[in-house]
Amino acid sequence: MKKINRREVLKKGVTLGIATTGLTGLMRGRAQPKKLRIGFIALTDCAPAVMAQELGLFKKYGLEVEVAKEASWATTRDHLLSGEITAAHCLFGMPFSVYTGIGGPAGRVLPIAMVFNNNGQAITLSSQDFGGKVGFKDLEGAGKAILAKKKEGKPLTFAMTFPGGTHDLWLRYWLGACGVSPASDVRVIVIPPPQMVANMSVGNMDGFCVGEPWNGVAVKQGIGFTTVASQDIWKHHPEKALVFNNEFFRANPEESQALTKAILEACKWLDNVANRRTAARVIGQRQYVNADPDVIDARLQGVYELGGGLGRRNYTDDYMLFHRGGQTNFPRKSHAIWFLAQYRRWGMLKEKPDYEKIAEAILAQDFYASVAKELKIPLPKDDMQPLGGFIDGVTFDPKDPEGSIKKYKVREL
Repeated sequence: MKKINRREVLKKGVTLGIATTGLTGLMRGRAQPKKLRIGFIALTDCAPAVMAQELGLFKKYGLEVEVAKEASWATTRDHLLSGEITAAHCLFGMPFSVYTGIGGPAGRVLPIAMVFNNNGQAITLSSQDFGGKVGFKDLEGAGKAILAKKKEGKPLTFAMTFPGGTHDLWLRYWLGACGVSPASDVRVIVIPPPQMVANMSVGNMDGFCVGEPWNGVAVKQGIGFTTVASQDIWKHHPEKALVFNNEFFRANPEESQALTKAILEACKWLDNVANRRTAARVIGQRQYVNADPDVIDARLQGVYELGGGLGRRNYTDDYMLFHRGGQTNFPRKSHAIWFLAQYRRWGMLKEKPDYEKIAEAILAQDFYASVAKELKIPLPKDDMQPLGGFIDGVTFDPKDPEGSIKKYKVREL
């Protein structure tokens, strides 16, 4: 497919709809041109990084950027820590997993500058194992089918993408809501996102949790069906984030700000639904996600063909969102604490962590606030308020994470 550049997008009459506020400030202290490498994984929600490149937004802010496809989240982590890449489209949970030693060298800081998106991931079940037995959002049916296999001495295998990452926690949360223990009732393995469908097709797993478009691709190929979307597990959850190499972030504040502004403008552009078909064509190209643009576009529009005879589900206010008037992009301390509490819940952390200290070490809230102010993006005022919208009806209080853990029926401490 021919690469669609910014000029061609504009010729097609697609409105950028992005603010130019903040340019004056950058002209006074403009970042000097220097090629930066931004990593991404082949997932639909890499769109802010890819479109910032394709729409010329990095250049608008004086940056020369290479967007580099990474093979897995583990390589993304390694390249961020080594400085081989400057920043990355990254799992929101990865910096906390690394810092706590679950998914990397303990104590290493990977700063989160902003959140890329909410929602838009899913859990796919094998048509062969679950077809006709489990419906959409069918917690009871899924729990019975999974535990029946365990009773037969054939425990099922589920895949996620990185220990302590977002997909890991959506999978565990869903299993817990089904009455299933991720530690003792099933086997949980790690598979890179683009390899999920191929692995399920040869029987290496019975279900997986991953970002789009790979759930949609599994449906189109007839090997799996969507039993639940991540927004059904937790509405408006944080998903991917803009994560920096710490040394670069501390030493290069102007370039870091310029990069963040470009990504923020791309997020605003993506939340104009009229632009999403164009985005699907661009990111579907081989050098990016390498998947059918129609599959990408459908779920970007909130139209989910579930597969497995389950029909269609239309999401109207909680499909994949990239901006929401600034509600999406602010990195919340309450979300960081929720992730750390889930690590406790599932036995990944044996001792109580210093929740607030870790959140403050990772989240660059003041940095984000300064960038948002220049772009006239309002800051949400709900941080550290109780979190709701979960599939099991539990409310999480970030001011009492240890007490909140005790609310769960299935927990492993």
